[in-house]
Amino acid sequence: MSAANQPVFELRVAVTTSDYERLVKFYCDGLGIEPAAIWNNGDGKALVLNMGRATLEIFDALQAEFIDQLEAGKRVSGQVRFALQVPDLQAAMERFIANGATLVHPPVMTPWGDYNVRLQDPDGMQITLFQSAK
Repeated sequence: MSAANQPVFELRVAVTTSDYERLVKFYCDGLGIEPAAIWNNGDGKALVLNMGRATLEIFDALQAEFIDQLEAGKRVSGQVRFALQVPDLQAAMERFIANGATLVHPPVMTPWGDYNVRLQDPDGMQITLFQSAK
């Protein structure tokens, strides 16, 4: 697709935290990735993590409830939840838990064949890690 036909080139999600170092360690060590860019502006700090291809999922309340029920046993996520596809769900889950994640629900096999686990980051963000069966 040419640039003229592609209205969006990249999706970025910006997360603000009261404990920057903790959340940087959680995501960098938990995912095993290095920052792609680091910005320091006076006393302010920020970084960018390349997370592969980005998509935006939009759910109505019934679909959000269905996914939460499947992955967590009840409605638990807020308006925003991260879903990260990983090559090895068990290893990624263990790294995240070792770096401060809370296990919300053990891994489940979805009706569409993915292996999903629900976690919560140290700031309370709900995270689905999923490994595609394909």
